[in-house]
Amino acid sequence: MAEVILVTGGARGGKSGYAQQWAESLPGARAIIATCPVLDGEMAARVARHQADRAGRGWRTVEEPLDLARALAELADTPVVLIDCLTLWVNNLLHRAGEAGLMFGEDEVVPETDRLTAALAAHPGTVILVSGEVGWGIVPANELARRFRDVAGRVNQRVAAAADRVVLMVSGLPMAVKGGLP
Repeated sequence: MAEVILVTGGARGGKSGYAQQWAESLPGARAIIATCPVLDGEMAARVARHQADRAGRGWRTVEEPLDLARALAELADTPVVLIDCLTLWVNNLLHRAGEAGLMFGEDEVVPETDRLTAALAAHPGTVILVSGEVGWGIVPANELARRFRDVAGRVNQRVAAAADRVVLMVSGLPMAVKGGLP
């Protein structure tokens, strides 16, 4: 049965590990759509750690920083897909717009998110998405950081509305927000 699951929470809350374990508990082939561009040594180390966690476990990796709907559609024959993560996807969309001299905010992310939620609805298998909750702290000091927080929040709301289940990770512990835990 097709299912969309959103795993969200704060930084270092265990989202990716929990989502990976859930995906590995499901039958069939699995793939990860990785959204993270490697821009420095620290990020390269993070990516390498995630790759090592999946090594030998039957994962196919698709690196796609921007067009998640297309990447997901191309994995229609894969019963389990993990998208990690939407927060970095938002960062990538903001960066692309900035390089083009364009404004990218909450209104501009809606069509992108709608394309993604349509692809989620069309996928015949289970899709697990990871996203950070970035708006629980202080109000950011600059306009770009506030826009990032707002855009990420809008994406999370729209994906959560489309999801069958939403899990909030708190200090490594999963809490069912919508639907139940596996």
